[in-house]
Amino acid sequence: MSRARGSGAARPREVVLVANDVGGLGGMERQLERLVLGLLAAGRRVTVVARTCAVEPREGLRFVRVPGPRRPFTAAYPAFFLLASMLAARRGDALVHTTGALIATRADLSTVHYCHRAAARTLTAPRARRAGRAYALNAAISGRLSRAGEWWAYRPERARVLCAVSGGLASELRWGFPAMASRVRVVPNGVDTAQFRPDPQARRRVRARLGLAGESRLALFVGGDWERKGLRHVLDALAQAPGWQLAVAGDGDAEALLARAARMGIADRVHVLGASSDLPPLYAAADAFVLPTAYETFSLVTYEAAAAGLPLLVTRVHGVEDVLEHGRNGWFITPDGAGIAGRLRELEADPALAGRMGAAARSAAAAFSWDAMVERYLELYDELDAA
Repeated sequence: MSRARGSGAARPREVVLVANDVGGLGGMERQLERLVLGLLAAGRRVTVVARTCAVEPREGLRFVRVPGPRRPFTAAYPAFFLLASMLAARRGDALVHTTGALIATRADLSTVHYCHRAAARTLTAPRARRAGRAYALNAAISGRLSRAGEWWAYRPERARVLCAVSGGLASELRWGFPAMASRVRVVPNGVDTAQFRPDPQARRRVRARLGLAGESRLALFVGGDWERKGLRHVLDALAQAPGWQLAVAGDGDAEALLARAARMGIADRVHVLGASSDLPPLYAAADAFVLPTAYETFSLVTYEAAAAGLPLLVTRVHGVEDVLEHGRNGWFITPDGAGIAGRLRELEADPALAGRMGAAARSAAAAFSWDAMVERYLELYDELDAA
């Protein structure tokens, strides 16, 4: 990406990007890597203040590592909050761009990927990584810490602009932080339609590895935090759609998942793949994407599935509403196994419908590019520089 500037324009300020991790497996991490690369291509100098940075060293990029524990969150978050605040403050007059409530000092721009205050209204249980009282207690305390961080960072004295990744999330920010209502902007994330695409060779390779026969139907679930994202409902659907198998990509309690599948008599149709850094072939191998999630703000994996040409079966959550057109490129579903199974059987019975929906999904994803995302951030930086 390139962005022309007038020959007499002053050199733009350095951008200090504060994040937990830049680059990697998660949707936020991949978005940040794309942002850094786009800013560098546009001539901005970037200092990344983070635990890790997967972007290869290059001119204009500096990485300042934030030391400290990664888990438990109850220790990791306060440590990062303190150390990142001090490291970001050392960058002088740089433009400070955070990804969430990560520093105590003032930020010019904070991109919000998840609103903990709003999610607490929607979710009935804390975001525990595993079952058990200790995990539940840690999750409950983590939620309180996250909401406290938002209360501190998302106010006029601490942030000049809040940037939501979807219109739905922007509405939540205006509700949760009314003093910032006039300072909320929206910049959607993007998806690489050249990387995520139908790929017959990858499809054959992955399906052979999974032991799938040529006509076997494969549903794909991608994500961690399996309880919040509704994986148990997908298992319920699989039990009622015998013509389908399921691939699960993401971090979670695989042992508990397979034990549940065994009790339901469907373990031989469940493929637990773990976290993967090479997702495009997995999308290419699938016949539908299923995500009965309780709360999202953009759901990058849904956009990746759309770009790969998969019919979308996803709950009506923020961000998904902007790419999924009910009945055209998939269906909005509810967290209900019987309803999801009905849609899967419908796709199985009508391959032409599945093909039309997949093509329409890919067409819808084309409207969301990484270049457009980077350009919008550059415009916001220019506005902040000029203010």
